[in-house]
Amino acid sequence: MLRKSFNPHLTTLSLSFLFSFFLTFSVEAQDDADGIPTDDAIAAAGAKLFKANCTQCHAINEVVIGPALKDVHVRRPKEWLLSWIRNSQKLIQSGDETAVSIYEEYNKTAMPAYPFSDDEIISILSYIKVEGAKEPEAAAVADASAGSGTAGAAQSGVSSGYLTAVFIVLIVVLVLILIVLGLIVSILTKYLKDQKDLAEEDVETISQKTDLAKLFKSDAVIGALVFIFVAVMLKTAIDGAFTVGVQQGYQPTQPIAFSHAIHAGQYEIDCQYCHTGVRKAKSANIPSPNICMNCHTAIKTESLEIQKIYDAIDYDPATGEYGNETKPIEWVRVHNLPDLAYFNHSQHVQVGGIECQTCHGPIEEMDVVYQYSTLTMGWCINCHRETDVNTKGNDYYNKLVELHAEKSKEPMKVEDIGGLECSKCHY
Repeated sequence: MLRKSFNPHLTTLSLSFLFSFFLTFSVEAQDDADGIPTDDAIAAAGAKLFKANCTQCHAINEVVIGPALKDVHVRRPKEWLLSWIRNSQKLIQSGDETAVSIYEEYNKTAMPAYPFSDDEIISILSYIKVEGAKEPEAAAVADASAGSGTAGAAQSGVSSGYLTAVFIVLIVVLVLILIVLGLIVSILTKYLKDQKDLAEEDVETISQKTDLAKLFKSDAVIGALVFIFVAVMLKTAIDGAFTVGVQQGYQPTQPIAFSHAIHAGQYEIDCQYCHTGVRKAKSANIPSPNICMNCHTAIKTESLEIQKIYDAIDYDPATGEYGNETKPIEWVRVHNLPDLAYFNHSQHVQVGGIECQTCHGPIEEMDVVYQYSTLTMGWCINCHRETDVNTKGNDYYNKLVELHAEKSKEPMKVEDIGGLECSKCHY
């Protein structure tokens, strides 16, 4: 009978392989148990979306405008997060207790709706999960780089949460110092009182009691109170300065309850059919009533809101005749840029190929339009840093693309063609 030889090295390698396989399988199973993968490619895609959309209000380990996002996949179910990120206002209006409590906790600040797919939202959660697992120092550096060039970056430098933490730590340290000093004085006083050979002057000194009225009138206490008052006022001023001119979430009531959800969503009417200037002018234009009548001369649905259009243009739907008693529809402007900033719709939509939803959000889901983006300078600059220049079919860019390719292998961004120059928007 032949005896099989025993190879200890082969056995060791086999056991090592099995152990490695088991360990890898266990880690992957643990990573995917919550439905949020940690694959590098997915996290990288999520990082890009996070930097472009989330850093103005959120950080991983720090409260900015919204809550810190570390371990959010542990605190909330995945399906809830998908619904919340896609349309938080819809979830709030449904009466979801968690959504309502978050909305109220953070000063009823409206989180914009995002037209992301499930895969895109999961990639963002993957990035948050990966960054949250890092050491706090490394995660803080990542948060700073994520918000580079944005309004969110400015806020993360002197954010409300950071200043509040500094004040709390300062107060705790001062209280601890007072407690330690009090213990030291108490111990020394007790020790000295036990001494029998003390002079009368020393006994009198030890027996002295603290005059609280005199203490609160002392220069040290008054100075400390003045410092705290000035620090609180300064913090309030800084917080207020970062909100000047920012109207994100602004949702005025219009004179006619026009629903974009019905027209752009349900009936899929192209935005540019009504906003006629978006491809050829600086302004997208507020639609005139005659554009409404292109459809509503044939669609004779009885509605109080449609009747308001008829009244404005003095139109009789029964006879199809127009009168002379017309009056303007006083629409309330939602998106307002300061006079010092120049923005051209045609440059972005026609030349750049930017979709309306990039700036205005899921307009096709809005019954009442609200300001989706912050429209701050930092928000615009961040977009210019992240957006590739649309050079296809445009010979104007041929030489620029050639020169850019000689210096970099990365796609040409808007910032590479002067998108960060002050005079592009301010002149």
